[in-house]
Amino acid sequence: MATTIVRAVCPHDCPDTCALHVTVQDGIATEVRGDPDHPTTAGVLCTKVARYTERTYHKDRVLHPLKRVGKKGEGQFEQISWDEALTTIAAKLKKIADRNPLAILPYSYAGTMGLVQGDSMSQRFFHKIGASFLDRTICATAGGTGYKYTLGARVGTDVEQTQNAHLILIWGGNPIASNLHFWMRVQEAKRNGAKIIAIDPYRSLTAEKCHQHIALLPGTDAALALGMMHVLIKEDLLDHGYISAYTTGFEQLKQRVAEWTPERVAEACGISMDEVVNLARAYGECAQRGEASMIRMNYGMQRVRGGGMAVRNIACLPALVGAWRHAGGGVQLSLSDTFPKNLTGLQRPDLFPQSLTPRTINMSTIGDDLLRESSGSFGPRIEAVIVYNSNPVAVAPESNAVARGFAREDLFTVVLEHFQTDTADYADIVLPATTQLEHVDAHSAYGHLYMMANNAAIAPMGEAKPNTEIFRLLAHRMSFDDPCFRESDDELAAQAFKQSDARAVHFDWSSLKKTGWAKLRVPDAPFAQGGFLTPSGKCEFYSEQMQRDGYDPLPTYIPPYESVASNPALAGKYPLAMISPPARNFLNSSFVNVQSLRDTEGEPHVDIHPEDAQHRQIASGDTVRIFNDRGSFVALARVTDKARRGLVVGLSIWWKKFASDQKNANEVTSQRLTDMGGGPTFYDVLVQVEKG
Repeated sequence: MATTIVRAVCPHDCPDTCALHVTVQDGIATEVRGDPDHPTTAGVLCTKVARYTERTYHKDRVLHPLKRVGKKGEGQFEQISWDEALTTIAAKLKKIADRNPLAILPYSYAGTMGLVQGDSMSQRFFHKIGASFLDRTICATAGGTGYKYTLGARVGTDVEQTQNAHLILIWGGNPIASNLHFWMRVQEAKRNGAKIIAIDPYRSLTAEKCHQHIALLPGTDAALALGMMHVLIKEDLLDHGYISAYTTGFEQLKQRVAEWTPERVAEACGISMDEVVNLARAYGECAQRGEASMIRMNYGMQRVRGGGMAVRNIACLPALVGAWRHAGGGVQLSLSDTFPKNLTGLQRPDLFPQSLTPRTINMSTIGDDLLRESSGSFGPRIEAVIVYNSNPVAVAPESNAVARGFAREDLFTVVLEHFQTDTADYADIVLPATTQLEHVDAHSAYGHLYMMANNAAIAPMGEAKPNTEIFRLLAHRMSFDDPCFRESDDELAAQAFKQSDARAVHFDWSSLKKTGWAKLRVPDAPFAQGGFLTPSGKCEFYSEQMQRDGYDPLPTYIPPYESVASNPALAGKYPLAMISPPARNFLNSSFVNVQSLRDTEGEPHVDIHPEDAQHRQIASGDTVRIFNDRGSFVALARVTDKARRGLVVGLSIWWKKFASDQKNANEVTSQRLTDMGGGPTFYDVLVQVEKG
């Protein structure tokens, strides 16, 4: 048998962006392993991606174009030809575009993180047609906005320096499930004597393995950061030299945080005063000893009303103590902006008709927006949605509204997919897309600093086509004759990064395809000598830009929309907070249909504290109903003190069709948006739980 090893990349929405070795025998991918030479992957894969061949060769792969024959949502289809599919789609889009192209909406997110198969040819197509823009907010825009106001860009600590830290705060994340290769380096730091502290409402798999777990109330992270700053300043655990040289607004910050005493913070966060004070002292004293302290923020903390401000507050901490001086010190939320991506060249916004005034739809409010009528302020009613790299019926908030929107008989819906997802069930046309093993792509990352190349390991299965080819074919059917619609995937990948940028002057696509990965040329400690990417060039404790944009220019606390403290009337009906962090065996809604992973995860369940369970006469294994005014879903109860009192945790995101009631946790989430960035508030939810 002919055996080859093909260099590839994990495409999924994870900071690790692993380098892969795909074993191919006689045209069949037989194994996917981590690249042992890639410094962050180090030969290790998560349980999900290690089973990637099981997903690629899944018996339920969509391998031919399909046309709906039943009612929307029933998932009844018949096979059609590519010619019929393309003809039908082009005719429908032309008819709508002739009236108003803004009535057409793309809906995509991070089903692949690839720069080619993600949003290159597709964006060219939608720009050319004049479709509405999609504001892709569903994951990280709130935190990214707060972070950029403070530091200037999503730049931070290199994960490869983690093992050099002496104190690591894992804030709002569960890296064992969602950032495994960072966790491997945390373990190395721990063996070297580092102290590891988890800050999370839930005692996750990660929190269980840390030296300390601080279980604050959901949505109160900003208050805890203010309390830490209060103690650091009061006890003079500061780096005055760094503050003087590389920050602005310290005196105003000092006045603001004076109000946030440990007593006030403890009450707001539902923790003890000692936890507030000792956390601040551990952080400040580490820096005073000249040792590196690292904060790894993740996205859990920013999925609440004040999520952007929470990230901003935490991003201020390293500059106060001078943690940025050290490789392995500072903070990381995302490294996305470290990469000099050539998005303008890939996406070609210049193709958008100058005669049109653009309209932007926030993907986090897709439920309400699909149900809106045409109006002067909203613009034309959405008449067509083309979904790719996403599964909004499962993942978007207030799922009942989302499903009702997609169920509109007058809405023309096209879905590019690998499987018949919850969203595909509502499609008029389903188009078979290739998986990562079947196409070419170029990748950046948001958890490490390597440019990556994905080579096609096998030929496309059935009649599946890459996203790029599907949009090339649609462009041809729409008579778009611009040369850019004829560029190949390799030609697109060669444009992925700006070769004129010093960080990527060594980028060459043909070479990268052979080597698989190449690290950006950046310093080990990005802000050791300032150089922040803010308007002032400094870490901005006081942000004039925030003031101009209508925000408080100083760190503050914005309470949740829904909590016992902020909304006692609502809490009288729905007294339990709910969060729905990722289940270990799923990645957002990907992998839910892989039987071995679903078997490992078990049935949909919620964790509830013993006291809350006893009050409701609930025992482990009972079927419970979780509900509020927006909707309800059922799950099995797990009575455990992993959930703090007053909190229920529904590990997610299940496809609805695999739940006994055809519902998931997003039935109870809200379409209300975050303080900045227009992000969703998935973890800003009050519910009631009842047996049966």
